[in-house]
Amino acid sequence: MSEDPDFPVPDEPESVPSEPERVRTGLPAVDEVIVAIEELEDRPIEEHVGVFETAHERLRRALDEPADPDAPA
Repeated sequence: MSEDPDFPVPDEPESVPSEPERVRTGLPAVDEVIVAIEELEDRPIEEHVGVFETAHERLRRALDEPADPDAPA
């Protein structure tokens, strides 16, 4: 099969990461929620709604907490 000059073949990426980089915030309460969402793939679909509801509640609680005045901005 010959290559058509009007339709160039894209270059292959040099390397493809085997796994996406994990997102972490440095806030333990938020990072725990992120881990729970990342682990959804391993859980039965019937449990997903409960995980999302819990995640939503925990993230709202984290937002409602007063900011730590000693924490870096």
